[in-house]
Amino acid sequence: MIEKLKGIEERFIKLEQLLSDPAVISDQKKYQEYLKEHGELNKIVPVFREYERFTEELDEARELLKDNDEDIRDMAKEEIPALESNIDELKSELSLLLMPKDPRDDKNVLLEIRAGTGGEEAGIFAGDLFRMYSRYAESKNWAIEIVEKNDSSSGGYKEIVSMIRGKGAFSNFKFESGTHRVQRVPETEAQGRVHTSAVTVAVLPEAEDVDIEINPSDLKIDVFRSSGPGGQSVNTTDSAVRITHVPTGIVATCQDEKSQHKNKAKAMNVLKSRILDAKIREEDAKRAADRKGQVGTGDRSGRIRTYNFPQGRMTDHRIGLTLYKLDNIMEGGIQEIIDELKTHNQAQALKEVG
Repeated sequence: MIEKLKGIEERFIKLEQLLSDPAVISDQKKYQEYLKEHGELNKIVPVFREYERFTEELDEARELLKDNDEDIRDMAKEEIPALESNIDELKSELSLLLMPKDPRDDKNVLLEIRAGTGGEEAGIFAGDLFRMYSRYAESKNWAIEIVEKNDSSSGGYKEIVSMIRGKGAFSNFKFESGTHRVQRVPETEAQGRVHTSAVTVAVLPEAEDVDIEINPSDLKIDVFRSSGPGGQSVNTTDSAVRITHVPTGIVATCQDEKSQHKNKAKAMNVLKSRILDAKIREEDAKRAADRKGQVGTGDRSGRIRTYNFPQGRMTDHRIGLTLYKLDNIMEGGIQEIIDELKTHNQAQALKEVG
């Protein structure tokens, strides 16, 4: 690990020289490329330099244990435990920093929420989850754009698909995929009995042109009239678009915009993301045996979380986390949950690499 870190430091110094080179500065494409790499290494190098400083101080303290002066030896004995503790902490931090970064982490997110078991109550909770995620995204100053929605008659949604745009969106949302269970008394329940309903959440990284290529001849495009709840026409033109990728059978629909052109662009973006997600999930399935200990990022059939309203409790079943502040969570206060999931996943990944 130390040799690798020394190589990173050498590259960091070289990049600093390159970024002050007039020839590089005049080539904006190359300059931005080097600037981005410098920014990534700048997260590692200062920590490594601090690690080296503490290591040198520890070596010096151990040498002082051989000194003839008893006071100097006592001082060294007092310093050594603190230095060893600092070094261990920095080692752990460096191990995390050296872990391969998920290339999808900075991508935008396609968020799909669908009502599951529980009838109308599931639809209402789907709306509650969408509001929770929207509030969280707003707190991050990320943009939210509804792509497709199917309203439920009692409020909420049978299905809602949205795009969340912002740096680091996928890294924060990627552990939300799965079945979210709610336990509460529905508004329609006259007897005051607690019902259990379920909503499924899927989180997909937005696909870019470099991620996936689609042959236009593999697409079947249908246009139809947009409609609202109960079949009421939203407009009188065939602006809604449905695109089917014939080889995989994957479908994407958009009718949120009045413009057919805009709906087609949105639907194509969703289609690419769903095809990329299917490809990623297939690759992940091949590595599943090696990832048993990690938090799943895409098992949509597994129950991942329970929201118990009578007790004001949220439990994430994957890591055994229980929080008694459900009101805050439903208002978008989910960062603590996300941070715990990230920490658990990092710990498991560190175990894998020894």
